[in-house]
Amino acid sequence: MKRVVVEEKILERNNESAEKIRQILKDKDVFALNFMASPGAGKTTVIERTIEALKDSYRISYIDGDLDTDRDASRIKNLGVDVVQINTSGACHLDAYMVLKALEKVSLDCDLLIIENVGNLVCPATFDIGTHKNIVILSVPEGDDKIKKYPVMFNIADVVLLNKVDLLKFLNFDVDKVKRELRDVNPKAKLIQISATEGYGMKMWYSFLERLRPSPILETVGPFPQTV
Repeated sequence: MKRVVVEEKILERNNESAEKIRQILKDKDVFALNFMASPGAGKTTVIERTIEALKDSYRISYIDGDLDTDRDASRIKNLGVDVVQINTSGACHLDAYMVLKALEKVSLDCDLLIIENVGNLVCPATFDIGTHKNIVILSVPEGDDKIKKYPVMFNIADVVLLNKVDLLKFLNFDVDKVKRELRDVNPKAKLIQISATEGYGMKMWYSFLERLRPSPILETVGPFPQTV
């Protein structure tokens, strides 16, 4: 019982910070995305390609969450966007307070704020960080069984990007199974098949992303669901 109470208090404090983030983003008219995936799924590459495609049309800022190093942040900084690094020192996710502090440093004179969460298919799903949409990346080499193994993550996804589809011809991966299981877990999520390295499906993703952004005033979204 004590453990549950502690968890409830942690999530309550987190959601208070998430609400502050939502208000800041609304006041600044900034649209924010939370990218989540397991390590190696291709988050940073997808984000790189997305920024390259959109940076001439949108002012973009970026917050990177990692246990250590600034390797991913350095890659994005080379694209000429404003970057802030969050090192979690062992924590397996970003929480709203971390992001709230990062908003004090990153430029909010932008149209789009991209947040790259810590690589993990479990912990980030529980912590609302105040963004408007959740983008979850699943890669073909991970296997086709991940949606029902990690249902909380896919339950909060607005978009699932199935990355590295150029490897389908080499691996035993059932795309139809992934589609079925995503419908079971979250029928509202949009599934887009892509290869960030080869370019397959990326234009479809960019087009869909542009339609995601409400205009002219951002809608406020609620906190993460805590159960599936």
